[in-house]
Amino acid sequence: MRDQRDGGRSNQLSRRSLLGGAAAVAGVVTGASVVGGGATARAVEQPAAERFRPGRPIVFRGATVVTLDDELGVLTDADVLVVGTRIEAVGRDLPTPPGTTAVETGGGLLTPGFVDTHRHLWQTALRGVGVEWTLAEYMERMFGRWGLAYRPEDLAAGNRMGMVEALDAGVTTVLDWSHNLRTPEHADAAVDGLLAVPGRARFGIGNAFADSAGWIHRGEVDRLLDSRFPSRDQLVTPQIAYDIVPPDEELLPALRFARDRGLQWTSHGGIVGYAADETITFLADNGFLSPDITLVHGGAYSEDGYRRLADAGAFLSIAAESELNAGQGYPPSHRAREFGVRMSLSMDTVVWWSGDMFSAMRATLNADRGLAHLRAHERGEVLQSNALRSAEVLEWATMGGARALGMEAEIGSITPGKLADLVLLRTDTTAMTPLSNPVGHLVFQAGRADVDTVVVNGRVVKHRGELVGVDVAGARRAVEASLEHLRAEIGDQEWAAASSS
Repeated sequence: MRDQRDGGRSNQLSRRSLLGGAAAVAGVVTGASVVGGGATARAVEQPAAERFRPGRPIVFRGATVVTLDDELGVLTDADVLVVGTRIEAVGRDLPTPPGTTAVETGGGLLTPGFVDTHRHLWQTALRGVGVEWTLAEYMERMFGRWGLAYRPEDLAAGNRMGMVEALDAGVTTVLDWSHNLRTPEHADAAVDGLLAVPGRARFGIGNAFADSAGWIHRGEVDRLLDSRFPSRDQLVTPQIAYDIVPPDEELLPALRFARDRGLQWTSHGGIVGYAADETITFLADNGFLSPDITLVHGGAYSEDGYRRLADAGAFLSIAAESELNAGQGYPPSHRAREFGVRMSLSMDTVVWWSGDMFSAMRATLNADRGLAHLRAHERGEVLQSNALRSAEVLEWATMGGARALGMEAEIGSITPGKLADLVLLRTDTTAMTPLSNPVGHLVFQAGRADVDTVVVNGRVVKHRGELVGVDVAGARRAVEASLEHLRAEIGDQEWAAASSS
């Protein structure tokens, strides 16, 4: 991602000709003063809901724009114009339509929204309980008994609060790996939770409590498609989230069902002691290993397995915090890079870990580089340069996720014509000052507290560090009530043992 200066190129790129001439803007600032007469923006600006009302164009002025677009690269002192749901233009000194709301960024970092390709949002109420757990302890508790205590309203509460958390941290798209859809009521409630928050979500339809994959083609998924997803052109869209472990012939009708309905499929796989190359072999031998498949974790595959994934264009979703702490296998970014496997990043579950992509990027980079140094030291050598660069990890957190969801033409980069999913980070905080390396800052310096403004589908959902048009208090009440119910069902003794083990 190079710095794109004006030389030899137009200073703007537009999706179509702009309306009007000079800007007619409402002065809005991020982290600085500035609407005329020395008054500060905080003193004169309207409430965010009014300034950013639906249909009103928005222009971000004077930003450091990390576009993730191969042609545009990183732009300094640049503008991004949003009209309707899409990015209209990217460049310097952009003309804007009458009535445009201007956000004076003061050099803030503007990036595409982050895309998380694997998070179990339904578990949000149990945040932090499993911080000391291994994978075996998680499986025993969550799928041995605790998951069965979830009522439909508990799934709704977890999904709702999980989406609130994601938006607050600049994660504009989440694949909700929802594998506790035991009844139609649970499934509807989970969708309701996603729809209650104005974020973009891929609803991963799953049921880890079923004895087989038969539930997929017995009518429930079709009911959901017809009743909850009449259009794929909406913020929440469906796919299948079900483990192809162990692979058996009964999975073939379910895989055909998904393919016939244009549904992508995600499965946990490549996990030490649980699922290795047999999943890849099964998919490949039956003609289902393709770009529509995302395998989560993937640290236990052989060289042949990674090679097959690469050849088929399938994806890995790497959740490095999870893999390093729970024991699924070492985060495989080094192996995936070696064989050319396409990657995205994910957070897994807040039962253990973080809910933001800054943590995911750092964990991935740390694991990959740390292993490279360790192996060099074991050979009696010292590395002279790091093979994995921060720009690659940032791409996995944005465009990598967009590609895995089949949405690379719509999200993942700041490109004219794409849907406007944007994140503006402040650069006037102690951790972000001075700004000398925008990409490096995003990966190693930034955190969720630096997320000033978030836009999803052209709608401002966070500004000046506060969520806009989101009932945060209601989401908290619902998830706290859910936790109270779950703790009562689990019992004090088991809860105390599990939360301290």
